[in-house]
Amino acid sequence: MDDLLADIRACHICADLPLGPRPIIRAQTSAKILIIGQAPGTKVHETGVPWNDPSGDRLRDWMGLAPDQFYDDSTIAIMPMGLCYPGKVEKGGDKPPRPECAPAWHQKVLDELVNIKLTLLVGSYAQAYYLGKRRHKTMTDTIRHWQDYRGDNLFVLPHPSWRVTNLIQKNPWLSTEVFPQLQQDVRALI
Repeated sequence: MDDLLADIRACHICADLPLGPRPIIRAQTSAKILIIGQAPGTKVHETGVPWNDPSGDRLRDWMGLAPDQFYDDSTIAIMPMGLCYPGKVEKGGDKPPRPECAPAWHQKVLDELVNIKLTLLVGSYAQAYYLGKRRHKTMTDTIRHWQDYRGDNLFVLPHPSWRVTNLIQKNPWLSTEVFPQLQQDVRALI
């Protein structure tokens, strides 16, 4: 795994990115939980620490974890769909993850992560890639049917950015069903 991580961190597939390539990934073969998110933001690109922003605070809250638990890569692996910050769109927000990244690296990492018992698919990009035709028409509908994926040890979640606040308010079942079950599943593995 160490050699693979070194290869990933030296990757320049996306050399044309506005801030340059800086692949962000954390993984050890002992990890039991895998978090697959979207792509690093500017703060994560700057610090090299995944989920080191308000979205990460919210995700840790949903999981019921303190930062030291969350960043214990012997237990939790973190691999975004796009390993590098993709840049901004003209009207605000980040661009989608680069499409060449996941096919280049994900399966190689998954082959090494032999102890994973739970994979969190955070946001629509991870869900589209890993669920394919099994996902529902919208991300909200996919998450509403979260139990459909539990047999595959998958947990589907919205992206925890500030934009999800309205989604949570309109769908109280997230706070009463989904997040409590996520916390229970995470506690069972840590």
